Amino acid sequence: QVQVVESGGGLVQAGGSLRLSCTASGLTFDDYAMGWFRQAPGKEREWIACVSQGGGFTDYEDFVKGRFTISKDKAKKTVTLQMNSLKAEDTAMYYCAVYGGSCLVSKVIYWGQGTQVTVSA
Repeated sequence: QVQVVESGGGLVQAGGSLRLSCTASGLTFDDYAMGWFRQAPGKEREWIACVSQGGGFTDYEDFVKGRFTISKDKAKKTVTLQMNSLKAEDTAMYYCAVYGGSCLVSKVIYWGQGTQVTVSA
């Protein structure tokens, strides 16, 4: 039984920071790359970041580069998304994703339920 659960969303002011966490259970954590997506109202879900199986490789969507940091804690089986310098346009539902393999090649096989991030202007 695989479960992917996000937490840490909330309301912050522009320029502020927020840290999202995602716990994936029911799988061998080191075998899967994990990532974050987001979806704003009326918009399509978009990819934000990915971290490799071992946590040594990361990749980011251009808009969040330098502001967001994805990391993987293998011991805790948790992936985090540290979001700094938040902007109003970052407001969205954020989803944690488990990839079938590596970051840039594999497809997402499991999704979390989402956690809402709202950034006030």
